[in-house]
Amino acid sequence: MVALLEPFIDTVVICTMTALVIIIFNGDSSVFEYGGVGGKVMIDGLEVEGAAITAAAFAKYISFSGPFLTLAVVLFAVSTMISWSYYGLQSWMFVFGKSKISDLTYKVLFLIFIVIGAAGDMSAVWTFSDAMILALVFPNMIGLIVLFPKVKEELSRYLKAIGTLEKA
Repeated sequence: MVALLEPFIDTVVICTMTALVIIIFNGDSSVFEYGGVGGKVMIDGLEVEGAAITAAAFAKYISFSGPFLTLAVVLFAVSTMISWSYYGLQSWMFVFGKSKISDLTYKVLFLIFIVIGAAGDMSAVWTFSDAMILALVFPNMIGLIVLFPKVKEELSRYLKAIGTLEKA
């Protein structure tokens, strides 16, 4: 249930709220033109992208929002790294087997990619990230199609067990 809820909260709730703040901030397209090259836009003569656009939108209406937005971005990044590292480790162990060497190898590779990502150019990081997520879509879709009946059965069993516990 947590694995289903986390992407929903991250993607639908947080991203929609962020998009709405930016759209309201730029309601009549007077602040910047949509469709900037590579996600970058010009705001007050500065070329900005990503969280900087959100920061500019919040700062216009809530002058003291900077520290809160910084904390939110850091917490979002850390929670994303934790959840993706866990999901990645489980997949790695499935493919390469459960052993201390396999576990350590994955963790070292994960930490190396964190350092590379932090030091690299953001456009390269986003391009690589998007390519890897696209690569994950294909095996996931095959797995979803093949395992749908089993997942449905297990979900029904789980929900039935919860319903039984609540009535007792």
